[in-house]
Parts: sequence; C-alpha cells; structure tokens
Amino acid sequence: MATSNPSSDIASSNGPDDLSVMLGGPLYQLYRRTHVSGPALQLLHRRVIALTVLAWPPLLALSLIDGYAWAGVKVPFLLDIETHLRLLLALPLLVVSELIVHQRMPVVVRQFVTRGIVGEAARPKFEAAVASAMRLRNSITAEIVLLLLVYGVGVGILWRQEIALPVETWYRHLEAGSVHVTRAGWWYALVSVPIFQFLLFRWYFRLLVWARFLWQVSRLDLTLMPLHPDRNGGLGFLSGLPRAFAPLLLAHGVLLAGMFADGIFFTGATLVDYKFELLAVLGFLLLIVVGPLLVFFPVLERAKRTGTREYGIFAQRYVQDFDHKWLRGTGPAGEQLLGTADIQSLADLGNSFEVVKEMKPIPVSRSTLTFLVIATLLPIAPLLLTMIPLNELFKRLVKLVL
Repeated sequence: MATSNPSSDIASSNGPDDLSVMLGGPLYQLYRRTHVSGPALQLLHRRVIALTVLAWPPLLALSLIDGYAWAGVKVPFLLDIETHLRLLLALPLLVVSELIVHQRMPVVVRQFVTRGIVGEAARPKFEAAVASAMRLRNSITAEIVLLLLVYGVGVGILWRQEIALPVETWYRHLEAGSVHVTRAGWWYALVSVPIFQFLLFRWYFRLLVWARFLWQVSRLDLTLMPLHPDRNGGLGFLSGLPRAFAPLLLAHGVLLAGMFADGIFFTGATLVDYKFELLAVLGFLLLIVVGPLLVFFPVLERAKRTGTREYGIFAQRYVQDFDHKWLRGTGPAGEQLLGTADIQSLADLGNSFEVVKEMKPIPVSRSTLTFLVIATLLPIAPLLLTMIPLNELFKRLVKLVL
C-alpha cells in the first residue's frame, strides 16, 4: 500500500498565493509520521490526546509513587492548580489554535490577489514573499534552536527562577538542607514543561514569520482604494484574522490564572500583586497578534493623503460646475431643478468624500481589540473572588449594568 509523503502534502495543499504558517517544520512532520495529523492539520483530537497523555498522567502516577499526590508537602500534585491548568487546558488550547489559524490564514492571504490589491506587476514579488515565508516556516534549524531555548532558558532559567513556587511542592522539596527533585519533578522538568514551552515558543516563531511576510507585502506597490467602504483602502479583510488567535490568547490567560492562583493560595500573594505581570503579558499578546498589521500604517496613511487630495480636487471641480450651472446661471433650458440628478450626485460626492476622510490607517477594529482583551482576561476573572465575596461582586456588576 502506498504511503503519503508529508513534504509533498504540504506542496500540494499550497498554491503560489496560499500561506499558512501553521504547516511545515519538524514537529509537523512528526505529527504526520505518527498519524496524529493530516496534511491540513486534521485529526485534532489525536494531537490533543497524545500530547496531554504524554504530559499529565505520568505526573499523577509518579506523584503517587513519591507519596506527594495529595499530601506530604505544602503543594501536593492534586492541589497544584497551575500545573493542571497548564497541561489540561492551556496545552490543548495551543494545539486547537493552530488549526483555527490555519483554516483562516490562507483565505486571508489569497485576498491580496483576488481583490486586486497586489497587481500583476507586483505578483512575482508577492509570490516570492510567500515562498520565503514557507521556507522559514519549514526550517529545521529554527525548531532545533527553539528546543535549545526551551531547555536552556525556558526550563533552566524561567521555570526554575520565575514560575516554580518557592515552597515545598510535589516536584521539589528540601531534604537534609538541600533541594531534592522528585521523580515526578524530573518528568515535569524534562518532559511536561518542555512540551508546553516548545509549543508556546513555536507559536511565537510562527507569528514572527507572519509579521515578516506582512512587512514584505507592505513594501510592494499595492493598489489601495481610499473610497473602499471598509475604511481601510480595501485591506479591511485583514481585521478579522486577529480574532482567530483568540484561543492562543485564552491559553495565555489560563496559564496566568494558574500561576496567580498558586501564588494566592500557597504563598499569601494577592491578585493586585500581579497587576504589572498581567499588563505586561496583555500588552505583549496584543503586540504579537495585532502588531504585525501596523506595517500597513505608512501605506494606508499615504493612500489617505493621496485620496483626500485627489478626491478633493475632483469634488472642487464638480461643485464649481454645479454652482455655475444652478446658482450663478439660470440652469439649462427645459431642465427643472426639482428632481435633477445633479443634486443626488452632489450628495453622493459628499458621502464618498466622507469615506476618504474616515479612512483608518490600521486594519483592525476596536471591537476586535476588545474581543482579544476579553479572551485573555476571562480565565483570570474567577480570581476576583479571592478579593471580593461573590455576593458583593454580583451587586457591583448589577450597579455597573443598571
């Protein structure tokens, strides 16, 4: 029986105008060879189950063996909120978000050509940008570097110094005056945390590939229309893509909620103590998701200035002719002012000029930004109950709404 080649699957599923930063790379090839993914990231449930089973159940089994599953230390395994949220909820969300973005991104990229924004003259450079993004996306070196970063920085520095709780836990505790890593702790540090961090760092890399592609496109000779009703010169189709990243932001919110919860319940911290971390992560997430669209600010601003000038000149000529015809003159013989198409044309001209004046230099809406902020903060909302009783919180919400 013939077997499919994952590399050929990628090639066959992408035309010269298609781009999905979610496909390709060594991990994708591993998914394909272990039959947990199809060529277009099908079989989502298999990937979620495989990664979750590899990351979480061994920790439970080893914690039972170590004797720290529900007692024996200040933070036993079953009470470690951060670990469960990280591996049972945030990890699957990282995998789910890959499929959602993959389904949306090629459709968005094709719009540059189908809408005529990238004309025939700029088509070769556009296709070169797509090909360049695919080569970078498929880079073996890039994912090897990510793996080294995970073990060298992610686990070796960030997790040990910033994330791991400074109290006795199921994964490490004091023994004879020195820190002792349990058997579950070794699996956590060498397998579970690296799996999560690799997927997370891989996401950051793929977003960098996406930002680089958009920057290259923004430097092409784009055909933008200031009169386009989307108020973005025809680039309004880009504004919907950031919403596809909502599961990614939700995963970050879940991770933060787990870290904050452990700190609140086991170290005596309060939710307010984490306000700077929360604002920093929120700003970072909006930057990596919405920030790439800012590369179109100069071209949209230039298109708006050009459109305002050109349509202003056109409008000036029209209103001068209208003034000369109907106000300074007597009007054409036999043509009545009432019902003349000239007045409707004048009104249409005014509406068109307003469209040009209202053109926005950033192809993202305020509602999209609000949606992304809510997706990030939603998992943290239950922690408000650690500061305000539920009945008091309900009363405040009622007053706010009413």
